[in-house]
Amino acid sequence: MSRRPHSPKVRLRQLARVLRDLREEKGMTREQVADATEMNRATLYRIEMAQARPQVRTLRALLDVYGVAEARRAELVALLKAANEPGWLQTAADLPPQYATYIGFEQEARRVLNYETSFIPGLLQTEAYARAAIPGGAPELPREEVENRVRARMQRQARREPPLALWAIIDEAAIHRRVGGPAVMREQLQRLLEESEQSHLTLQLVPFAAGVHPGMHGSFVILQFSEEHHDVVYIESTTSDLFLEGVQDVARYNLVFEHLRAVAASPDVTYDLVAEALTKIK
Repeated sequence: MSRRPHSPKVRLRQLARVLRDLREEKGMTREQVADATEMNRATLYRIEMAQARPQVRTLRALLDVYGVAEARRAELVALLKAANEPGWLQTAADLPPQYATYIGFEQEARRVLNYETSFIPGLLQTEAYARAAIPGGAPELPREEVENRVRARMQRQARREPPLALWAIIDEAAIHRRVGGPAVMREQLQRLLEESEQSHLTLQLVPFAAGVHPGMHGSFVILQFSEEHHDVVYIESTTSDLFLEGVQDVARYNLVFEHLRAVAASPDVTYDLVAEALTKIK
């Protein structure tokens, strides 16, 4: 199966990294490059951090300063143009920028490590569960935006081929909380049992008996990419979404995830716990 094209956000991130590497290989500071191109230093910083898309003429000016060969220049200009193309999520739904950014990263990730304290992970939710969970966690959302997010969540699950490798660790509370009522939860727990038998998914529960554990501070996602891209940690909160790309931050959350793997029940025991919870829903 052919590899999916990079999402616009990931392409921009790739271009930013190349431009940083070219500047460093040239032994130039941002101040020196800004002076040589008559560019605002803040603009150059934002371009190198993938916070802004350079215009083609700006990119060519940078490549002139770095002495990039013509063939490589053509590749980078093509990469910039591709980063301006809308992805599926712009045409599928009107989504908040942070959510759209996250989906762009997720579409390109080779593996996702997801810890959830209160909800079933989005990639494993049924449509009925998602429709109850989204407004339940954000009651201020208008109905249209709720439906947009539900639709996007279902599309996230359907668009991967081969399926995205997912290691999900869930606090036991999430399988007992009656999101949407008994019928919705029965369907959702049955979905978990079915998905847990798939080779692309590793599912673990952190049982109540585990006591205090490092995941009690909140949910998070670690998006792991190929070697050419740094991993990203995503943290969603009530007021804002946070993307962490620093080496120390990513290492810290990887360590937390390793601790959670150690205290969580094994996949086989997790299956039994979910099956037991399913039998108790009346």
